Amino acid sequence: MNHHDYRAMLQNTLAGSECPFPESEFQRRHVALSEAMRAESLDALLLTDPSDIYYLTGYNTFEVAVHTALVFTPQRQVLQVPSIETGPAVACTRVDEILDYRWEGVEEVLLPLAEVLADCGSRIGIDRWHGSLRFGVMSDLLERLPGHRFVDAGPLMDRVRIVKSAAELDCLTESARITGLGIEAAAAAVRPGITDSEIAAVGARAMHEAGSEFMSMQPIVTTGRRISIIHTNHQRHRIAEGDPVFLEFGSSWKRYTAPMMRTVVAGRPAEKMQAVFAICQRLYATLLDTMRPGQRFDDAARAGEQVLAPVAAEAFFSGVFGYTVGAQFPPSWVEGSGFIARGQMQRFEVGMVFHLPLCLRLPGQWGIGCSDTVRVTEQGAEPITANPWQLSGIE
Repeated sequence: MNHHDYRAMLQNTLAGSECPFPESEFQRRHVALSEAMRAESLDALLLTDPSDIYYLTGYNTFEVAVHTALVFTPQRQVLQVPSIETGPAVACTRVDEILDYRWEGVEEVLLPLAEVLADCGSRIGIDRWHGSLRFGVMSDLLERLPGHRFVDAGPLMDRVRIVKSAAELDCLTESARITGLGIEAAAAAVRPGITDSEIAAVGARAMHEAGSEFMSMQPIVTTGRRISIIHTNHQRHRIAEGDPVFLEFGSSWKRYTAPMMRTVVAGRPAEKMQAVFAICQRLYATLLDTMRPGQRFDDAARAGEQVLAPVAAEAFFSGVFGYTVGAQFPPSWVEGSGFIARGQMQRFEVGMVFHLPLCLRLPGQWGIGCSDTVRVTEQGAEPITANPWQLSGIE
């Protein structure tokens, strides 16, 4: 059976059976995006980011390394996938048309895609900065469609996605619950002699047993001076007496992730560790208070910088006090539609959701990190995750 016949048979039996949300939720998203497109005089969008495609159609797969594209107009959605993705395209979505090409036949991508775009109008929005938009696809489309103008529409998608609906908040709340179970299990496993990899395995198992799907990022566990190197991960390192152990987990529920950080010490926390942790606590409280509707992201960042000032020369901080989260796929749970950082002039709105990755790293020594995922309310930000905000030690 070839992939065309396979698609036809699936459409007769399982079409839309794995769609993650009711039609009303997708219709809300389509209306919001269509209005944003009209405001920017866009005729169509060519989307290749797996999370954008999921957001608009429900298309869900663990294979995000292949070319996949969605042509979106207010009247029509056309999804292009390789033959190995025919199943998810049929079962997870209710799009108007599916274009499938042979997995090994990438030369089959361009003609049908160009033909669809040719009928959509001349102003096509793309996300110029996303790595899923392949140079070969874009350069060939420019040759085949000389009368079309391709416009950067990444910011447009960000504006539509950044405020979460009730259905999305439900998903983030469930992810937060599962993330908490994983981080609690991992924290309880910390002791001298165990490896960082074993702790990661304990946390991953707890999250999967509680219902997490495949995660956008695997559990992050580092210990001792390796914490001071940003973005290292578990690597079979054995934990010594007195080592801090840094945990950062994020389960996935309908692709939505609410991450959390926690640090546990395999022994009694040193006085300096307690002092650094206290700065993280003050920073967190400051951000919750300043993340109010109408305030700029820059305002919250500057307030955070004042808290960090006493250790600014000693401890490394990434400069990003928060980033938006939502529905994502590997390799990252960062949605990227907004960053709480200096110079970011966007304003907070009720329903925005941020992870606040508050980790201070003393180069060559260790690091202390603690975080919650929070949502913006009328009164400020409130946590979705349930971090105890304690620098726990193991006696």
